[in-house]
Amino acid sequence: MDWLQIVLLSLVQGLTEFLPISSSAHLILVPVFTDWPDQGLAFDVALHLGSLAAVVIYFRHELVAMVTSWCRSIAGHGTDDDARLAWWVILATTPVGLAGLAFKDTIEAVMRSPLVLAGGLIVFGVVLGVADWRHRGTRSEYRMSWRDALWIGLAQALALIPGTSRSGITMTAALMLGLTREAAARFSFLLSIPVIILAGGLETLDLLETPLPVAWGDLAAGTLLSGISAYLCIHFFLAFIRRIGMQPFVVYRLLLGVALIWLFG
Repeated sequence: MDWLQIVLLSLVQGLTEFLPISSSAHLILVPVFTDWPDQGLAFDVALHLGSLAAVVIYFRHELVAMVTSWCRSIAGHGTDDDARLAWWVILATTPVGLAGLAFKDTIEAVMRSPLVLAGGLIVFGVVLGVADWRHRGTRSEYRMSWRDALWIGLAQALALIPGTSRSGITMTAALMLGLTREAAARFSFLLSIPVIILAGGLETLDLLETPLPVAWGDLAAGTLLSGISAYLCIHFFLAFIRRIGMQPFVVYRLLLGVALIWLFG
């Protein structure tokens, strides 16, 4: 891998992992529009590690409170808002974990074409636009019920379809359930932690089965760049949607989807 490939893939992963525009679509499209060889599983794991570090560092105070309260609830000392939020993250992660184990190979084999990406970008982009325009409410992530968490988790399972966007579909479901834009985004970011761990774990298992020489410098650079760009993305995205909302991302998804249909249809 040359440095241009390392930098571009790292920025694409870091920026699109948390934006509602589908990171999988952009990572699939990079080799479509370049003649670069596949970056390999080790580099994919490094990029996920960078994104994971970014979201954990950004939400470190919330995570400490959630884990502490969750452990107290397990020990029978009552359940407060932080413990409930931790339980809701676990509950909402379960559907995508089960669906990923059941359908991962099928999806990778038959659903990674540019036209499938275009369909996912357009259809779920329109749904996001409607949710942001008409259905957002006033509740925070701490005012969710277990039913809300389950519905968001079921929606997250749809993100296995390339082009859907995990962050986009979870924010869409949260907005439709009456959460504010910021609350929808924050819960989506918290949900990314177990999802990235699961995805990175599966990739690591695949990597262990195909031992190859490791370019540690490339991996370190990818992890660092992905982490920095992801952290900045989270910070500025939360400020951006507070003032402007989701509509610019909806427009981008529609334009990218139409462009893919024009190029590959």
